[in-house]
Amino acid sequence: MKYFPVLHLLLFTNFFILSCSVKNNALTQKPVLKQDTGIPTWTKKVGAKTVSLKSTVFYVNNYGAIADGKTLNTVAIQKTIDACAKNGGGIVAFQKGIYLTGSLFIKSGVHFKIDKEVEIRGSEDIKDYKTIDTRVAGIEMQWPAALINVRNQENVVIDGEGTINGQGKVFWDYYWNLRKEYEPKGLRWIVDYDAQRPRTILISDSKNIFLKGINIQQAGFWTVQVLYSEYVTVDGITIRNNIGGHGPSTDGIDIDSSKWILVQNCDIDCNDDNFCLKAGRDWDGLRVNKPTEYVVIRDCVARKGAGLLTLGSETSGSIRHVYASNITGNGTKNGLNIKSASNRGGTVEDVLMENIQMENCNTFIQISMNWNPSYSYSKLPEGYNEKTLPAHWKKMLTPVEPASKGIPHFRNIHLKNIHVKNIGTAINVEGMEASTIENITLDNVHITAKTAGKITFSSNWSLKNVTIKTDDGSKVKIENSTNVNFPTSIWE
Repeated sequence: MKYFPVLHLLLFTNFFILSCSVKNNALTQKPVLKQDTGIPTWTKKVGAKTVSLKSTVFYVNNYGAIADGKTLNTVAIQKTIDACAKNGGGIVAFQKGIYLTGSLFIKSGVHFKIDKEVEIRGSEDIKDYKTIDTRVAGIEMQWPAALINVRNQENVVIDGEGTINGQGKVFWDYYWNLRKEYEPKGLRWIVDYDAQRPRTILISDSKNIFLKGINIQQAGFWTVQVLYSEYVTVDGITIRNNIGGHGPSTDGIDIDSSKWILVQNCDIDCNDDNFCLKAGRDWDGLRVNKPTEYVVIRDCVARKGAGLLTLGSETSGSIRHVYASNITGNGTKNGLNIKSASNRGGTVEDVLMENIQMENCNTFIQISMNWNPSYSYSKLPEGYNEKTLPAHWKKMLTPVEPASKGIPHFRNIHLKNIHVKNIGTAINVEGMEASTIENITLDNVHITAKTAGKITFSSNWSLKNVTIKTDDGSKVKIENSTNVNFPTSIWE
């Protein structure tokens, strides 16, 4: 079978289709205005390249898998994957039913197909997730593998209309209980790393990978993480993590120190960042120093979540060359959310976000270089012996030297054809005296909000056809900034 992804059309071949349509339950979207020719030329190069896979079908049921929702099928499903790969690749498929499993590892040449009447459920026992060397929230460390893993592989397809249920609530509860224990001790900064929870899908150190059409729900931690990989296409997946509660840090799609990535036709409802780009944290992220770059996110829906497009807070390796277009947000906390900290470093630059419609959100433009201090800055309380600390604690506590290396930089951010209504704050931009936020362009941007917000330590804003209407009659407060002017004509 062959996949031929291109920017404007997906060609159809042999056994299945990579379509350009969002699922039926997605919010219908239309571009605010027709896109012009200002789309960066590099966007034509993103996404997985041609993949030819064999058509031989390997059913997990023939290798001992039982679809009763109770039997742990990790060994049987992995045997099927391994047999498929050993025989030159093909399709790993499931007869209809519910399959309980721990961590699975997909191999090169495998098409892992989850059909409509198939549900894969993640084990609620963390012991069923193999410990691996990976990166979590910007730090390289040992951590449980994801439910479905593609590590050091090429030419893999994961698709179908079936469901992957992470059954994450047990892991959410564990996190909240541990946080109640850690916070009074001054350990908020490490609780996320000690509360080990499984991701749902991890694509790591891999190339030419398709993730298509799957319904995913109740992630124990991040839902889809693309880490240290290139030429990956995530197309038409639906994420529903707010079923049965609101799981902490249940990000939708995280692109982490990866490049040439295409995300399209996705519909995400989660409890943290919907679409998020990351590149490492603090000393360890600066040590690794791998950027996220050449990323396209288009034709998507963001529902509940912390950020329609979030860059950071892990910025150490830098994030650049990002194009986001035709995204609808409804109930999403922030529109454009760029965040970092003064010990994180890295540069966020060359970001074009256009054809966006949002309503019922908190803030449209939210930019901070001092994000969530209790989480962002590591300090060891008295009573701990540094020599006996876990390795990941030591990484978190290693200072960035010289300190100037930890100062982040944000510049060249362009927002075009934006319509936002019924939000709390229009703009909240906070730079630093040591690092002003530079070169922000607003072109055909129209916002209605309760209040205007503020801009500090920024420079060189360009406004064209911008209107902001506020319920309280306020105007954007501008402090410690140069060449940042909001003329009277923009205030309705």
